[in-house]
Amino acid sequence: MRSVESSAKTMEEAISLGLEKLEASIADVTIDIVEEGTKGFLGIGSKPFVVRLTVREEEEESADLLDEVNLEDAMKAPEKSDKAEKKPSRKQKAKAEKPEADEKQPKPAKENKPKAEKPAKQPKAEEAKEEPAAEDNASETVMCDPDTPEGKAQEFLLGLTERMGVSVSVNARRDEEGNVRVDMFGDTLGILIGRRGETLDALQYLTSLYVNRGQEGYTRVTLDTENYRAKREEALRRLANRMANRAIKTGRKVVMEPMNPYERRILHSALQQNDAVTTHSEGEEPNRHVVITLKQQ
Repeated sequence: MRSVESSAKTMEEAISLGLEKLEASIADVTIDIVEEGTKGFLGIGSKPFVVRLTVREEEEESADLLDEVNLEDAMKAPEKSDKAEKKPSRKQKAKAEKPEADEKQPKPAKENKPKAEKPAKQPKAEEAKEEPAAEDNASETVMCDPDTPEGKAQEFLLGLTERMGVSVSVNARRDEEGNVRVDMFGDTLGILIGRRGETLDALQYLTSLYVNRGQEGYTRVTLDTENYRAKREEALRRLANRMANRAIKTGRKVVMEPMNPYERRILHSALQQNDAVTTHSEGEEPNRHVVITLKQQ
């Protein structure tokens, strides 16, 4: 169980410092007053307030739920389900081995099969060689007109990633609404994503500033790498439903982690059709967060 003590001139400041250390919200902790502070007279004889903040057990379990959105975890999820499917197949393997033992008698039939398979294996090997070439071509950078918004975004990101020492290909395009969409390939370590997508959001912001510099109208820029945006949106929707179920089970409101406007909209949208809970945002940027409460019946 995580716990921390903090001290400050006022109770509010001490609690705020403790929440920063735990990276938690006030709804996720219990607060114990270790020592009552005093203001003293003209600052003389003053004592600081000392409080102890302890993360609730049920909240500690979900403190890092948002980290599920990391690419490594998103890629591991399907692997676990595959392993679960393979366990019952062991019996099938055992059954499959029996007919193989029974089929040992018709040896002439087995000897004829390799003759037909040998010429068939050669074209398969050739096809396997051609597939990686097709994938490589798909990830190669297709240069855009540098005078267009997508060309400016591409040029900016190629130069920036080169300075960062990250080798990626950058493909940019314009959608039907005229917005610029950029996909980067080759960032296998997640360097361009950062914790909870913070680096990717920063790169998107800088690219947007560069593209719209000196322009009369505004062009929206969306930056993505390794399909991270879609994976994070899916994980945020799962998180929203999980926290909604917790609110229903406990009968208490659930305060989410601070998020940017885009991610808060995903949470609101995910629970919009939920008949049991409602959502709203509280706080000021950058600490504005979503609160899930039960609907009054």
